[in-house]
Parts: sequence; structure tokens; C-alpha cells
Amino acid sequence: MTEVVRIAMVGCGGMMGAHCRGYKLLWEAGIRSFSLDACCDINEENAKRMADEIEKFQGTRPRLYPSLEKMLKAEKDLTAVDISTQHRVHHKLAVQAMECGLHVTIEKPLAITMRAGKLMLDTAKATKRILQVAENYRRSPENRAVNWALEQKRLGRLRMIFWIGIGERVWYWNWREHVAQAGGGWTLDGGVHYADLFRYHIGDVKTIFSQSKRFHPYRYKKPETLEEPIKVDVEDTTISVLEFENGVSGQWTSTSAAPGKGTNWCAIYGEHGSIVFGQGLKTRKEELTTQQLIDEFMGAITADEKEKLFPHGITDTCATELKEFIDAVSHGTKLETDGLEGYKALAICFGVYESSALGKPVEIRQIESLKIESYQDKLNRSLRLK
Repeated sequence: MTEVVRIAMVGCGGMMGAHCRGYKLLWEAGIRSFSLDACCDINEENAKRMADEIEKFQGTRPRLYPSLEKMLKAEKDLTAVDISTQHRVHHKLAVQAMECGLHVTIEKPLAITMRAGKLMLDTAKATKRILQVAENYRRSPENRAVNWALEQKRLGRLRMIFWIGIGERVWYWNWREHVAQAGGGWTLDGGVHYADLFRYHIGDVKTIFSQSKRFHPYRYKKPETLEEPIKVDVEDTTISVLEFENGVSGQWTSTSAAPGKGTNWCAIYGEHGSIVFGQGLKTRKEELTTQQLIDEFMGAITADEKEKLFPHGITDTCATELKEFIDAVSHGTKLETDGLEGYKALAICFGVYESSALGKPVEIRQIESLKIESYQDKLNRSLRLK
């Protein structure tokens, strides 16, 4: 048992701000079984700003480091690292930390190739370190309520899932626009959250058949006037058909290259009705808004179940995932989104890219077992993993 989990935050820009808010919520709720001891970032200003925010609520200021190597040499009492960096270096940093005896929680996606992800899983097993992937979407009250309703068979036997996001984005999103750093476009970057939800709500995906395209070869620093173009190489559109192991059919469309009318439609259909995310549940016998479904769920679960899902009433998804990580390190409790969960969600995303590259359906099990790596081959070689 570890009394205080001593954590270093690695990569202090972007999403780490949400992590910082999560730690703050835990601290303010009296959950103080952790200490944020160090901030590490190649950009000194990012580390300073993060340390400033932490000092405000924690009372002590984390020490600052420009690299993981320097931090690991100087900090001998750390227990864990919280990593939120460019996707390309996820596996390198996580493996290095675990080999130094530290537990790891890391932002999604797990890695930019399946081979890099497997290296992380293998290292966690060999070093007996905890590896958590930050899949926070499933932790929202809505997704908990939806999952509860599905387990109750409120829709009956499930038939279909539709996950459709259509719109246009022309502004330049820094390193995320380049395959070498990001591994892929939004289908990987944000889509891995959706892949995790597919598995959480429906189950394992068996096969996937996809098209991946890049309609916008440029993004713009001045999107209002389409000025200062920068060449990009990630996809901006993927259209996929999924077949789940349990027979459910799915359709997943994601595009940021659709000017004009946009739409978002995420829904699960069963033999008795549907759940539309953001709207609610409707069957032949009942109709509930999303909030009514959440209220019913909250009223149905026990106090212990509620405390486990929403400790001290906290519903912020980053806070609750970090609480789970801290508990796992302190008490050896089970992780809901461990490295394997992150790996399996990652396989769905790379199933999209591999299917498009090959022009045929692919089996997700073959993605997981590294038997299909056509799209990933160049990335693996650049990472010196092949």
C-alpha cells in the first residue's frame, strides 16, 4: 500500500490543463492521497504555468524539468507519471518511466502504431507497473446511464449503432495535422474515444470496412480568409462499416471536409427503441430525455456504486479517472481503462486506416496481433520498431 502517490506531470500544455483541474477537484473534495511533485515540459513556460496552478490549491510548488531524463535523475521519490504529450512520443516516455519503476497514466491514443502500443503493454507486464489510458468519455453521467439502460435490456436485443460527425474545419491544428507526429487525423486523435465507447456500450468489433480520404491538402493559419496555408497529410474524412462480434452492425462517419450544413448523430438502436446521445431514450412504451435517464440511473444505483463512479459527488471525467489511477497505485484496485482497453480501442482506429489502405474489410483481431500493418509500416520504421 502506498500512502501518498507522488506524481509528475509530463507535457504541461493542452489536455494537461484538464488533468490539473481534475486534481484540483479531488483536492478540494478532501481526496489528498496524492502529491503533484514535478512538472516536466520541453516548453519551460508551460511547466511554469502548470506549477503556478498547482501551487494555488496544493500549497506546495512542483519542481520544474525540461526533459523526462533530467527529471528521473533528480526525482527519487516519485511514484507515478501523468503523460500528455505529442502522440508520437507516448510509447517512448511511458516505457522509460515504467522501466524506472513508475506507474503511468497516459492520454489517449495509447500510441501512434499498434506495435508501439504492444511495447507499452509488454513493458507494463515485465515491470509490473500500472498502465492506465485516459479514456474519460465513458465516465460521464450520460454514458454511465446509457450503459446501465443497455444492460437492463431497455432497447431489447441491440441491432445497430450510428456514429456520425459531419462538418468543416479549415484552421491549422499544429502537430495534429501531420501523420508522423499524430499517427492519423481525428479518427485516431478523438476517434479513439468513440472506439472506446463502441466497445463499452456494444462490445468487441469483429470486422471493419473503411474509406479514408484527404479532401483538404492544406489548413490555414488565417482560416477566415483562407490565408497562410500549411500543407497537411492526415486524413479529414473516414467512412466505415463495422460488424461487432455479437452481430450488431455499425456505421461510423467522421469528416471535417463538409462545408455547409453539418450534423452530429450518435445513436444506438435495438428491437424496442433507441438511445440518441444528447437527446434521450425512446421505445414503443416510454420516452425519457437524457437528464431524465441520468436521474433514473442515479436513483437506481446504490450509495457504494455512486461513490465508486462519482467519488464525493464529482462528475468531472478527468477527475474520476485520475482518482481511479491513484486508488490503483495506492491500493491495487482494478483499473477500468487499463493499457489493454486502450490497445483494443486503438485497434479499431487502425482498422479504419488499414482497411482503406488495403481496399478491403479487415479483422480487428488481426490488427491487434500485428498481422496487418500496411498503413502503419512507415510509421513503425520511423520509430525503429521494425
